[in-house]
Amino acid sequence: MATIHNPDDKPNLFYITSVTVLTFVIPAMGFVADYFATNAALTFELFGKWFIFSAVGLRLFLAGIKQVKNPEFTAKQIFHIDSPDSFPILRELGFANICFGLVGIVSLFKPDWRIVSAFASGLYYGIAGIQHGLKKTSGINERFALWTDLIIFLFLLIYFVKAGWA
Repeated sequence: MATIHNPDDKPNLFYITSVTVLTFVIPAMGFVADYFATNAALTFELFGKWFIFSAVGLRLFLAGIKQVKNPEFTAKQIFHIDSPDSFPILRELGFANICFGLVGIVSLFKPDWRIVSAFASGLYYGIAGIQHGLKKTSGINERFALWTDLIIFLFLLIYFVKAGWA
């Protein structure tokens, strides 16, 4: 049986830094670089291009690789589960994250894929955020996952509504 512990956990600085960079820094840098490189207008759609590529594509792809290679990290650092029994499930979550991530990455080169990525990944982030929020979060790493998941969900919802009905 899995043991769940609720320590006065410490923030995993690598996790928090990498999620912050992938969710906020790279999209902002891509947005500005694209503007200067192509003279594109600074629009919500241009930011969405880079947000979906990085906050969805790169973040989920890299998380998936980590979950496949090292499911123990997600089990212990995010969900505070100390049982190897959870590892096969977390590996399968990793495969799903790789697939969602690849759609986001490809959307950089195939703009029509952005709406699909916003829809599917938006649902995924929204449901994951709700799941984190419905249970009592176990620590700072899970709370960070909760808030970034919800921020990404809200952005993707707005993107989907704007792009889907434009």
